[in-house]
This record gives sequence, C-alpha cells and structure tokens, in this order.
Amino acid sequence: MASHTHYLWFETKKQQEIIDITDEVEEQVVVSEVQEGFALVSAMHISASVFVNDHESGLWHDILHWLEHTIAPWDPPRYRHNDTGEENAAAHLRSLTIGHEVILPITKGKLDLGPWQRVFYGEWDGQRRKRVVIKVMGDK
Repeated sequence: MASHTHYLWFETKKQQEIIDITDEVEEQVVVSEVQEGFALVSAMHISASVFVNDHESGLWHDILHWLEHTIAPWDPPRYRHNDTGEENAAAHLRSLTIGHEVILPITKGKLDLGPWQRVFYGEWDGQRRKRVVIKVMGDK
C-alpha cells in the first residue's frame, strides 16, 4: 500500500469562513499516483472542520446561520470553557457538530464523489494560521 501526505495552510480573513478545498485534495490524489484507496482530509485544529457538501452560497449562509443561531452562538459568557480566558468555546462546539475530518474514496485514480459533492474546510475561530492534513492511501 502506498501513502502520501500533504499539508494545506490557511490564514483566514474572517473569524468564520468556508473554503472549497476539493481541487487541492484532487491534486494530491494525482501526485500520490494512488489508483484505488482513500484520502483522509483532517483539520488539525479543534476549532475547525472538514466536511462534504454542495458548493452553493445560499447553503453556506444557511450553515453559518444554523451554527450561530441554533448550535453555538458566539456568546463568550455562556460557556464554561471561556472561564479559562479563552473566548472560542462556540468554535469548539461548531467543530464537534460539523466534524473535523472526512474519508473520501479514490477509484481509478480520482476522487469518487457524487455530482454535487465538494470538500470544504470550515474555519470557526480564524484570523490565525491553521492547517489541514491530506493523507492519501491505497494501491498504485
């Protein structure tokens, strides 16, 4: 079994952002030369996420609204974690809700995604340097 590791680095302009990283993941599948296997894509921070969904601005708005108004409002006094001097408890809960990694199938040397599926990095506590690991594993 072959494996290939690559790191993507981000420094977002906003506290919360959704970034389409599908092209970067696909590029690493090609570089790896893996024909049949999997790509693990994982946020290496506990206040970020990696997920698969549709690339549609209305949906991104809905996700951000859902996280802010239903899941974890950015309201530092409401969270015990913030008693430690942090103010990002909401980001931790958002990451926990969305998830921090995905495993994607590779078939015939390409990501095997559905017609509308894209891979996204969700930043919930940004404006500082963060990274994602892409680990491609399988047979050449």
